[in-house]
Amino acid sequence: EVQLVESGGGLVQSGGSLRLSCAASGFTNDDYAIGWFRQAPGKEREAVSCISRRDGSTYYADSVKGRFTVSSDNAKNTVYLQMNSLSPEDTAVYYCARTGSADVLLLRRLWSEPHIFLSWGQGTQVTVSS
Repeated sequence: EVQLVESGGGLVQSGGSLRLSCAASGFTNDDYAIGWFRQAPGKEREAVSCISRRDGSTYYADSVKGRFTVSSDNAKNTVYLQMNSLSPEDTAVYYCARTGSADVLLLRRLWSEPHIFLSWGQGTQVTVSS
């Protein structure tokens, strides 16, 4: 059974940093990508970043480029999201999710689309105070 467990959320002041972790288990191959999404109260789910397990390609939303960094430790089956220069606008529940494929063309076009992600974690709350 595929499982994704997020951790590392919390309360931080504006300008601060947090590192989220997504621990994955139950995968039978490396043909997938892990994405990070977030959802603030009253807003739609928003794609934040994505990393391919196959080749390490990364993708970022414009709103987080230069501030957030996604990385993976394949030996630990864990993906990280380092978040710097946080602002109150980053406050949300953050989720990690897994695609069913790491196809490069698929990810380039659709990495930000929730419907290509098959499994989701339970989420971790990030709150940034002003």
